[in-house]
This record gives sequence, structure tokens and C-alpha cells, in this order.
Amino acid sequence: MDPFFVVETALDFEQASLSLQAAVTSHGFGVLGIHDLGQTLRSKGMAFKEQCRVFEVCNPKQAYQVLNIQMKLNMALPCRISVYTENNHTHIGMIRPEGMLLALSDDGELRSIATEVECTMIEIIQTASKVGRPSLVVATAAALLQPGTGGAGAGPWWGN
Repeated sequence: MDPFFVVETALDFEQASLSLQAAVTSHGFGVLGIHDLGQTLRSKGMAFKEQCRVFEVCNPKQAYQVLNIQMKLNMALPCRISVYTENNHTHIGMIRPEGMLLALSDDGELRSIATEVECTMIEIIQTASKVGRPSLVVATAAALLQPGTGGAGAGPWWGN
């Protein structure tokens, strides 16, 4: 199986970023941080032409379960979903959590949790990539990106 799950979207980079933020929270996950790799590289003088944001996402109940199985797995958390451009196309994708976690542990309970997380993250990516989402969702996502609203600008938020 391909270790990556990536979809192309007709949304532009900014729209896809906002849509992803809304989809993450609507699926019971939280956004712990956003790393704008493209902006960081350009601020360091690199002529990086693409856009790339990495969203650190987590469901606290599932993270708790994983850490109770094997504390060393904290190094694989939180999960990450990226929004990036490549050759004038916008993509949303991730490294599949199930394959990554199972490469680190053969625990059967972990397999079940990893499968559940992966299925939800695929739903998040598919939801975020859809064009024509209600403007209310995009407006909510825009508000979440503002400091002091519980979004990325306000510090970690763990979801439900």
C-alpha cells in the first residue's frame, strides 16, 4: 500500500488551508500547530516557488490510548496533514498513520486505533478537498486562524 494518501483539489492554496482547518475540527480533531514551510524557506532567502503548510492535528482520546500502549510513540505524534502546491496544482495529503505506527509497534490494540485514526484523517482530507463547501464553513475556518479565537493563533487546542 502507498504510504501516502494525497488528493488534488480545485481549491487554491489558501482556500484549501481554510477548508482543512474546518474539516479537522468538524471531525473531532484539533489543530495544535501550523508550520508554513514555504514562507519559512523564503524568509531564509531560499527561492522556493511552491506553497506548503503542515498542520499538526490530534484527537486527544486516541493520542491518550496510543501513549498508554507505548510511551515512546509520542515521537510519532501528532499526526500531520499537509496542504501544498506542485506545478500549479493544490494537494492535501498525509503519511498514512496506520503504516507508520505499525512499523514502530506490533501491538494489536494499536492497530485498531491507527486504523480508526487513518480512516478519520482520510475523511478529513476528502472533506477539505471538496469545492463548493458552504461559505459558513470557510468563514468559520478563517475565524479559527485568528489569534485569540481558539485556533492556531491562540495555541494548542486538542478537540473533543
